Amino acid sequence: MLRLALYQPDIPQNAGTMIRMAACLGVAIDIVEPAAFDVSDRNFRRSGMDYIERAAIARHDSFTAFDIWRRGAGHRLILAETDGLTPHTAFAFRPGDIVMVGRESAGVLPEVYAAADASVHVPMRAGLRSLNVAIAAAMIMGEALRQLDGYSKEPQGTPLP
Repeated sequence: MLRLALYQPDIPQNAGTMIRMAACLGVAIDIVEPAAFDVSDRNFRRSGMDYIERAAIARHDSFTAFDIWRRGAGHRLILAETDGLTPHTAFAFRPGDIVMVGRESAGVLPEVYAAADASVHVPMRAGLRSLNVAIAAAMIMGEALRQLDGYSKEPQGTPLP
């Protein structure tokens, strides 16, 4: 199973959107504290809707605690950054990878960069700064799931006539 780590998220609507995406796609979520909002925040709850209860969420008190846990479990840490070394479509994802997105306001600290096993970016047009973190996370997780044939095989929806 793939995992998506939210490093000290500071916009509740984005966190809720990423948790909703993860629940729908079967991706586990790791929240690396401190978050800038409480999980009872109405914006967080509204954007996550009832999907928050269906998501596999683990909370970690700090990056140090998260890093000790993930190393012990044998997970690679793939940092998603605007200046990541490899385009996400050229990176070879593996089962068990954790893709980490940074804070919307400040990214991640240098020790997070140092701990990462790799870094990826979503290629964009020159002169534009960045994508919304939830959109970038969805694009990267979508590519990882595609590579690993990780999309649900359950039928969904009603067939068109």
